Amino acid sequence: MRHRDFPVSLDSSDETPIFVQISQALARDIARGRLRPGDAVPGTRTLADTLGVHRSTVVAAYAELAAQGWVATKPGGATYVAAESPDPKPRRFAATPRERPALPTAAGYPLREPSVPALPLPEEPRGTLRLAGGSPDLRLLPIEALSRAYRRVTRRRGKALLGYSPHLAGHPDLRVAIARLVSSARGLADDPEAVLVTRGSQMALDLIGRSLLEPGDVVAVEQLGYPNAVNVFRRAGATVVPIPLDRHGLDVDALIALSRQQRVRLVYVTPHHQYPTTVTLAPTRRLALLEHARRERIAIVEDDYDQEFHYDGRPVLPLASNDPHRNVIYVGTFAKIVAPGLRVAFVVAPHSLVERMSAERALIDRQGDAILECAVAELLEDGELQRHVRRMRRVYHARRDAFCDVVERELGHVLTYQRPPGGLQIWAEVAPDVSLELWQQRAKERGVLFQIGRQFTLDGAAVQNVRLGYAFTNEKEGALALRRMAECLPAAQRAPSRRRRHRP
Repeated sequence: MRHRDFPVSLDSSDETPIFVQISQALARDIARGRLRPGDAVPGTRTLADTLGVHRSTVVAAYAELAAQGWVATKPGGATYVAAESPDPKPRRFAATPRERPALPTAAGYPLREPSVPALPLPEEPRGTLRLAGGSPDLRLLPIEALSRAYRRVTRRRGKALLGYSPHLAGHPDLRVAIARLVSSARGLADDPEAVLVTRGSQMALDLIGRSLLEPGDVVAVEQLGYPNAVNVFRRAGATVVPIPLDRHGLDVDALIALSRQQRVRLVYVTPHHQYPTTVTLAPTRRLALLEHARRERIAIVEDDYDQEFHYDGRPVLPLASNDPHRNVIYVGTFAKIVAPGLRVAFVVAPHSLVERMSAERALIDRQGDAILECAVAELLEDGELQRHVRRMRRVYHARRDAFCDVVERELGHVLTYQRPPGGLQIWAEVAPDVSLELWQQRAKERGVLFQIGRQFTLDGAAVQNVRLGYAFTNEKEGALALRRMAECLPAAQRAPSRRRRHRP
């Protein structure tokens, strides 16, 4: 118990002297193994300060413990738990896991049944080549710039920012900086009051669900999509209905047909680079979706998770940039710009919804990390994050091209895909003679992780596609991962595929 306070419960109404209460409490802790032989007990002055009693009271308690054989004093005055316990049957905590007594793993009270399954990230042994997901390369983080901004904010404003904050929607500095960012780079209005800062886009989606949805509401989602978004809506009690996709994105006609049969409350879309297929929603469908939402008073949640990374042609502005009727709730994140662990995302929405979501957020999180938010605001105001984005766009563009070249060379006979105009991954159709589950397992055994189509369906139905991220690995690592996948392929094929498949 070195170098830490040791809590002891004292009862002033008890007729037992305080020093006896202290000695009895410590004796019980030694008997049950909280303090083990050889452990130092707190110094008399330290424990007296912790308990708010006179030091002589603690000295008397230690003398009582020593007299009973619970503790011993070593040269220098330090007091330690005695090597031999006076308790004939001490209930010691075992020193090793093998000796530790088994404890119940279940709670002693009933738990609510989970409404949605958990989706933990897979374990990644050292040396794993990660093609799963669309994560950025964390080795390229502007860590020094972020550290400097954090230190500057802490030195200048740390005391004020470490207290409770009245700013439930996020620190005003970051809300202003985000409003400027989405205005200059994404065509949205420069309105800080329309910005809500959250701890990641997952919190943003959860707050939207809490603020808008009632049990039984119908939520339309893309047929293949982000499982954690679907789980948020399901947990809110919504009925989630998949809408078909094709090479032009969401089938808006199918959405309109659904609306004739059921009252749709919300539509969740990823129109820039559809998750996971990377398809961009066609202009005519974008307009049709906005008009349908206006006419039917449907909320559109636009998850624009990788707006910054578009390489070919002109970037496509968000739906929210062409939404005068305020049906679109825009969700952005710094997870791809900087890192997922930064846990900074934002919502741009009408003021009334921002206020409603802020009230919901206060119940579960109270406030964000004000120092981190101010540090990110400084990086935006200084232009450091914008410069980092430009650097990363060049890097990921080069990686995409190098990665696709190797895909065509090593796996072109079994994969068909469109080279994506942006984003951090490719979505490829796999020849029907390949068992995706077996291929995924064999690759994992070789230290390569990638995702298969089944992981993006609402019901876990099989889809003969794979998702391969190219941003997390450099060109050499990406090529090695693809070669290993190619080496694992024969074991996953029911019959060798000899036909060469055309890729536009």
